[in-house]
Amino acid sequence: MFGSRLRTRMLSGILFSTFLHTSCMVGPNFHSPAPPKVKRYTETPLPKKTVKTAGPGGQEQVFITNKDIPLLWWELYRSPEINQLIHTGLANSPTLAAASAALRQAQENLKEQIGNSMWPAIDVTDSVQRQRYSGVQIGQPAESVTFNLFYTSFNLSYTLDVFGGARRQIESLRAQVDYQQFEVIAAYLTLTSNIVTTATAVASYQAQIEATLELIQAEQGILNLLNKQYRLGGVSKENVLTQQTLLEQSKATLPPLQKSLSQAKHALSTLVGTFPDAPLPTIRLDRLKLPTELPVSLPSNLVRQRPDVRASEALLHAACAQVGVATANLFPQFTISANEGWLNTSFANLYTARNNTWSATGMVLQPLFRGGALLAQRRAAIAAYQQTAAQYRQIVLQAFQSVADVLRGLELDARTLQAQIRAEDAARASLNLTLKQYRLGAVSYINLLNAQQQYQQTRISRIQAQATRYNDTAALFQALGGGWWHKPWCVKECL
Repeated sequence: MFGSRLRTRMLSGILFSTFLHTSCMVGPNFHSPAPPKVKRYTETPLPKKTVKTAGPGGQEQVFITNKDIPLLWWELYRSPEINQLIHTGLANSPTLAAASAALRQAQENLKEQIGNSMWPAIDVTDSVQRQRYSGVQIGQPAESVTFNLFYTSFNLSYTLDVFGGARRQIESLRAQVDYQQFEVIAAYLTLTSNIVTTATAVASYQAQIEATLELIQAEQGILNLLNKQYRLGGVSKENVLTQQTLLEQSKATLPPLQKSLSQAKHALSTLVGTFPDAPLPTIRLDRLKLPTELPVSLPSNLVRQRPDVRASEALLHAACAQVGVATANLFPQFTISANEGWLNTSFANLYTARNNTWSATGMVLQPLFRGGALLAQRRAAIAAYQQTAAQYRQIVLQAFQSVADVLRGLELDARTLQAQIRAEDAARASLNLTLKQYRLGAVSYINLLNAQQQYQQTRISRIQAQATRYNDTAALFQALGGGWWHKPWCVKECL
């Protein structure tokens, strides 16, 4: 329907704009920052493996340099309950759903910008008008005439991206998509890690409560023994009251543990996207398997594996592109527009050559004076880029810190658990021996009291040290990126 001359002009303009698109794009080109030149994470080399201790959670863990991280790393704990919790969490988590929605929004914003800036805008206008015309309006005594007016037109408008401002804006929005993608991955990694550590905390509090109940039962038995001896005149009332005090003190430790257990369960329910009244699978600390082969990624690979670092890099890319946008605003803008239409008093023969109208326009907009606003805008974009670059460096430093902390922590966790297991074994043996000697009258009640207190402390401390090894192992997988690169958009599909 377009006239041949207008079609020729439109085609020529589009081809010319395509040439201009490839001719110039002002502003800096982004390059990913080089990885830090770091040989290892800690000041002194790590041992090849942690210490080994006979007892729950006392297995040795071997540090394997450059070992890949499995996608489903939590399965190394060999816990069907944890696997079930993560499956539920990935399906129900509002946090993950929100991050995914933000990603979709960024993708649509990118498509919108591409459509608005890289393609011509073509619109059609149709109108029907009935009017009465009087010759008096032009100084003629002619009679008034009533007629219909039919009009159809096609309008084309296109701003040429001569200096690359639109392409830089698209580049910035594409980097925003990358940022949101890594935010999804970060939410996925944080969710799975928090489920593992919170489930371990639930198991730890439950084990501490069970141990405390056993200690209370044992202390109650000793109190019963003292009461019998007191009635027979074998011990003083002071000894009975002292044992009663110890028993009540042990009972007093139960409510805080029960409170912590309830809070951990509520937190776990929130993580998996259910309400606190929903039942959770029972997780026992003594049934968890400690992963024995620990990956240690090369420091040069860490910045490519951590989603928070990659997200920060995407923001840096977006800020760099915005410098190009601000720079392009200093240069002229070229816009072409065209219009072709048909105007007639009758619709029957509207689309004929004699009713055809058309126009073509080229426009150049050159900023001359804006009071320094455009230059200030560019300087602000440069400052924003410098700010984002500093934030990127800070995130990289924190990433290396977290890996160093957890690696050294794993080494020392094993030593701590070794010491706690040995202390618990010694305290248990001491309590059993002291109790036998006390029944035979070979030691005083004070000796028995000390043995009880030491055993109670060492048993709870051992459970806490055991849970710490499980938690820090999960923290290592999280600190190294969690293996998301095996399937970057693994959310519900990975299980």
